[in-house]
Amino acid sequence: MKRPETIGPTAAIEPAAVSPRLHRIVEVDALRGIALCGILLANVLVMSGLDGLSGGSAGPTASGLDQVAHWLVMALVQTKFYLLFSFLFGYSFTLQMDAAERDGASFAPRMLRRLLGLFVLGALHAVLLYPGDILTTYALLGLILLAARAVDPARMWRAALRVYGVVAGLYLLLGAAVALVDTGESDEGLAASAASAAELTTAYRGGPADVVRANTDAWSDILVGLLMMGGMVVAAFLAGFVAGRRRLLADTGTPERTARLRRVCLWGLAVGLPGGVLMAAGTVGPLGARWEIPAFILGMLTAPALSAAYASGLLLWFTTPRGARLAARLAPAGRMALTNYLAQSVVMALVFTGYGAALYGRAGAAAVLGGTLLFYGFQLAASAWLMSRHRLGPVERLLRAVTLWGRPAPRG
Repeated sequence: MKRPETIGPTAAIEPAAVSPRLHRIVEVDALRGIALCGILLANVLVMSGLDGLSGGSAGPTASGLDQVAHWLVMALVQTKFYLLFSFLFGYSFTLQMDAAERDGASFAPRMLRRLLGLFVLGALHAVLLYPGDILTTYALLGLILLAARAVDPARMWRAALRVYGVVAGLYLLLGAAVALVDTGESDEGLAASAASAAELTTAYRGGPADVVRANTDAWSDILVGLLMMGGMVVAAFLAGFVAGRRRLLADTGTPERTARLRRVCLWGLAVGLPGGVLMAAGTVGPLGARWEIPAFILGMLTAPALSAAYASGLLLWFTTPRGARLAARLAPAGRMALTNYLAQSVVMALVFTGYGAALYGRAGAAAVLGGTLLFYGFQLAASAWLMSRHRLGPVERLLRAVTLWGRPAPRG
């Protein structure tokens, strides 16, 4: 089963997309921008045909550099950044509530139109470009936030912890069951897996119709993955909503909040890094196939800690002169995260599928990830240029028109 690093481009529902007069929080945009890079690094493993290769071969060349690159992404990136985006989705939800109140508009119809727009975009994205789309899931799970928006932040925080606890319990039971069962595949099973992989490779190297068919055929596997991750997404939504209601990201320079961020960063690293290492050891190596699922589950359960460590560490860095300059470079990409997310899928489809070069399964992990970082650098530059001239990215402007339903969009 593919494990997509799902993305929820929170800029798709961020407050500035609804009310351009709202003061932006540069640090939040910067967090969203760095998360885009993590999302891209994880997604490209799937779209290039590298994710899930037996024994962590990391591609046809299987060089030591490929192994290291693949291992590092699994340890430090996979499952971490979709949680950060989910948190920011919940945070931005509260800011949009405030924007609607300032505009004298009814929030529920506005948000329902926006979620519907996200759902349609996500469905098209899943069919045409990348079956691991998360926009449709965000659109559906966003209804939970809409229904619970009047709940007291303290109660919502307790609800987030309960959701995580239930999900963790179910995951641990699954991991224990898998670990206790001999998962060694028979010769017939290995042959069937190889045939399935060969069929998928042929489809993604074929024409556009083959690519669309392969994307739709993958929905059953993707649905299972999203059902597994859905509880984590909801918990992150609720936690982000609480942070937004308490304005925890609005001013991170005070001594009290600096001390809190340091504690979160240290504890997050202490819990999250071992989990990430275990995940990489199980999915890439050196642990055997029997431990792949249990290791992945444990890594996924500790992923929120590492996500929190990343966010806290970056927010602390952003308060320094060098960090502030970095935040200024990242923020434009975060302001147009939805446009960048979809552009990433377009470029990856052109490179790895029959829409273009059809390099699916033909490149090693080091080359794929190196090229991905270069492309992300281009996105940073392009985003800075666009945001210096416009308030919204192209897709954000379209989604805003749907949200406001005929009200004039801002000039520029």
